[in-house]
Amino acid sequence: MLFTIFSFLVNFLKQWLENFLGCWGLISASGGQNQAQHTTVGPWEMLRRHKRSWVWNQFFVLEEYTGEEPLYVGKLHSDVDKGDGKVKYVLSGEGSTSIFTIDENTGDIHATKRLDREEQAYYTLQAQAVDRITNIPVEPRSEFLVKVQDINDNEPKFMDGHYMAGVPEMSALGTMVVQVAATDADDPTYGNSARVVYSIISGQPYFSVEPKTGIIRTALPNMDREVKDQYVLVIQAKDMVGQMGGLSGTTSVTITLTDVNDNPPHFSRKNYQYTVLESLPVASVVARVKAVDADIGPNAEMEYRIIEDGPGLFNITTDEDTQEGVIILQKSLDFETKNSFNVRIKATNRNIDPAFVHLGSFSDTTSVKVTVKDVNESPVFSAQLSRMVISEDARVGTSIGRVSAHDPDTSNSAIRYSIDRNTDLERIFNVDALSGVISTAKPLDREVNSVHNLTILAMESQDPTKIGKGFVAITVLDINDNAPVFAIAYETLLCENAAPGQVIQTISAVDKDESPSGHLFYFALPASVVSNSNFTLRDNKDNTASIVTKRGGFRRQEQMLYRLPVLIVDNGSPALSSTNTLSVNVCDCDSDGVAQSCGAMPYTLPAGLSTGALVAILGCIITLLVMVLMIMSMRQRKKEPLILEEERDVRENIVRYDDEGGGEEDTEAFDMVALRNLNVIRDPKVRRDVIPDTHTFFPYPTSSSSQPVHKTLPDNVVFRKFIWDRLKDADVEPSAPPYDSLQTYTFEGSGSVAESLSSLESLSTDSEQNYDYLSTWGPRFKKLADLYGNSDSNSNGNSMS
Repeated sequence: MLFTIFSFLVNFLKQWLENFLGCWGLISASGGQNQAQHTTVGPWEMLRRHKRSWVWNQFFVLEEYTGEEPLYVGKLHSDVDKGDGKVKYVLSGEGSTSIFTIDENTGDIHATKRLDREEQAYYTLQAQAVDRITNIPVEPRSEFLVKVQDINDNEPKFMDGHYMAGVPEMSALGTMVVQVAATDADDPTYGNSARVVYSIISGQPYFSVEPKTGIIRTALPNMDREVKDQYVLVIQAKDMVGQMGGLSGTTSVTITLTDVNDNPPHFSRKNYQYTVLESLPVASVVARVKAVDADIGPNAEMEYRIIEDGPGLFNITTDEDTQEGVIILQKSLDFETKNSFNVRIKATNRNIDPAFVHLGSFSDTTSVKVTVKDVNESPVFSAQLSRMVISEDARVGTSIGRVSAHDPDTSNSAIRYSIDRNTDLERIFNVDALSGVISTAKPLDREVNSVHNLTILAMESQDPTKIGKGFVAITVLDINDNAPVFAIAYETLLCENAAPGQVIQTISAVDKDESPSGHLFYFALPASVVSNSNFTLRDNKDNTASIVTKRGGFRRQEQMLYRLPVLIVDNGSPALSSTNTLSVNVCDCDSDGVAQSCGAMPYTLPAGLSTGALVAILGCIITLLVMVLMIMSMRQRKKEPLILEEERDVRENIVRYDDEGGGEEDTEAFDMVALRNLNVIRDPKVRRDVIPDTHTFFPYPTSSSSQPVHKTLPDNVVFRKFIWDRLKDADVEPSAPPYDSLQTYTFEGSGSVAESLSSLESLSTDSEQNYDYLSTWGPRFKKLADLYGNSDSNSNGNSMS
């Protein structure tokens, strides 16, 4: 198919090209040799070739057309069309039905809707000429483009929104801060619609922006954060290279000046004065000072040090949270010694920037005067710990030593002494209240306590609340007042087969006393036993002694225990001695001399009575004892009563009182009305202690209409509940005989205001209870049925007989 594409701008050029360059084929307007795509070929095309016209394969249409009539795009024409109406033009492709229309007779193409290049930049369409009658193509199908021509209808936009940036203070002129960027949706290849330039609307003269790149730079040198630390800029991006009529967009840029260490610290005052009490504890805070720095963060961190301190009483540290200098007391203060101190303190920046050293020294100094205020102090001992000694045999009242304390204040008050009895619970010592002389109050015993630690209290006579404490360590010197004794409680075993001269025990001694040159003990037998024929003693001269047998042939049957007295003497001055008794047990030993049994000889059982027989006899005795105990327990067992205790409480019980009532005329003892007949309406309830097997044998009243009229009763709930519970317990228990319970009170029931209290009313009264059911219980209850049954029925039965 041959197409001739016309537009309103190139109609005259088409005619010239057809006359000059008539040829076969399709040539694009842009100069390329892009042949039209053939999709359909008629049968006549195979027989002959037609001359093709010059073809433009692109149309252009402006976007955002706002006219009321459809926008003319171009014209299609085929050489086959002779103008006789036999050829029809058909359009297909993108938007061929919704956006673009073609006049099937003339081939004129129109756009029926507004086009937006930013939504779609071009449309690909296909055109074909067909026979109007047969719809057979007379030309091959050809494809062409409709390009949307851009107009400046989109303003530049900053896609990143609001910008945040920072630059160090004191930066040089032209220091880059941040780069902003705006985009324009218009066609960057067509005209200047998308060519953007930047300018600064607000923020001068501190900052500037490069028009083409959008880079923001400092416009002034040495901007000071301490003067102003934040700036808000408004940057404009305008298309059309900034020319008049171009569209623009803006954004804001917040620039913060970051801190640098360009400010030295300084104290707000050159002299500080503080007053502290002389009783201030060591390591306490004396004062706080602070050097002010206009910088922030690490650039404001301080280091403090004391450059003049005098006696070195103070130290200073830095509080990391507040950057204050904390002055701390290192030694105790004494108003009487010195009452004021002058301290010189230096504060220096911890992080100094070498770039700003030329600005001066980054440190400052100040003076702090500390005045000590006098307080009433407690007495002070001349020696905090005093050591004293005394002999163990010192008499009561012997002076041991003296303590001394004084009032450190200028008043120099008199001192009184006493002993803290928590350190002398047995009151062994005394102290003179005025002189401070310590003496004994009881005899001493070094072996009980060799060192006594006392706390001496010193208080001012003018102010007894001020108490000082001193400590005294009293050492008790030993004397030889304890005799030596056995080191342990010996248990000596002697074999029956021991030979004469055999050592059966080695003994040693101990002494509670102390010996400067060491203990030396002497062992011997008392004169009364030296000549005994059984044992002798040999002193080993090393504080031990050996017990040796004089003979052999010891027998337990003859004597199983020997008691041997031993005399022990120490080397003290004067020498002390004691007599200790050694017990020797005769034992049966094996061949190696190991004791098998000691003490009394075991009893030998008669011949023929073995251990098994003895066990059998013991078992029989135990069995007999168990049987006797069982018989006794069975005899003592009591038969359980048939009636529960709770039931007996309501039957045939006599209640007695210690005082006699005054009868019905006595209205002061108690309320007689409370004992009235309590036949009130109540729902039957089962017993609380047992589960009833049957229901109530007689009907209770179910409504107030069936209850006889009685006098109005007071609401005595407790008494009423007691009587009705007992009545019902008796009625619903099938195993209980139906007899009345007798309750004796301090008034006569008959004719009383309270009327009868019987659960079973007399036969002479109109009772509501019916005992006819007793006749159905069998012969065993016949007598009861005759007594309590319906009298009418009985009489009727007699008459019938």
